[in-house]
Amino acid sequence: MSEEPEHPLPALVLAPGGAVPFATTDDAVRAWVRGWAVSRGAAEPVGRDWGYTVEVGLPHEVARHVLPDADETTVREIAGNTAAPAVWLKTFVPPQTLAAWLPPGWALAGGPGFLMAARLDPGGAAAPALADGYRLTRWTRGGVTRAVVRAADGAFAARAQIAVTGRTAVVDQVETHPGHRRLGLGRVLLHSLADTAAREGATAAVLGATPDGRALYESAGWRVLAPLTAATRTPQDPPA
Repeated sequence: MSEEPEHPLPALVLAPGGAVPFATTDDAVRAWVRGWAVSRGAAEPVGRDWGYTVEVGLPHEVARHVLPDADETTVREIAGNTAAPAVWLKTFVPPQTLAAWLPPGWALAGGPGFLMAARLDPGGAAAPALADGYRLTRWTRGGVTRAVVRAADGAFAARAQIAVTGRTAVVDQVETHPGHRRLGLGRVLLHSLADTAAREGATAAVLGATPDGRALYESAGWRVLAPLTAATRTPQDPPA
């Protein structure tokens, strides 16, 4: 691991006029699926007529089906043909809409979410200062850059990671320990990862956000593209 460089880091900013850096939501979903698979070490996404299937290979998430343009017929068909537990559906419709489409044995899972996007601007504002006593480290392995903030005593304080796939990048696994919140650590992590992605040629970033995370990302210039709603045969919290 190496210490964070001292050079100014780029901000995550919107396109001029408030536009988002994707022509369509489907483009953003495609970038999110590809980058998420790299970030999590999952299998290469397989294209379907209705979207994508990703083999994840974990006990709580064996696989996920991602439907960029979900409709009731398709959701019922996929759910009806899925007998295994821990297979997830990821859609971009409101929770109440997906809930009405689910057959018996399926339920919403993971809580409400949001697909968000922002431009990566190498010439943006300098990074916010890291709170006194905290230390940021960053390293890259297997196409994924991870950043971790530790407190003065060496304890974990916050983390995040980013996967770059060409001109787009996916921010993932953003987490701040409850005892270290409201110190701006999340914003520092976002700027750090933006630096890495911009240096590798990415010009746009996308992520899946929780309601709590949405406030952080919007304060850093991200915009919501669509709701992100999940369902599974075995309701449980999604992987962090």
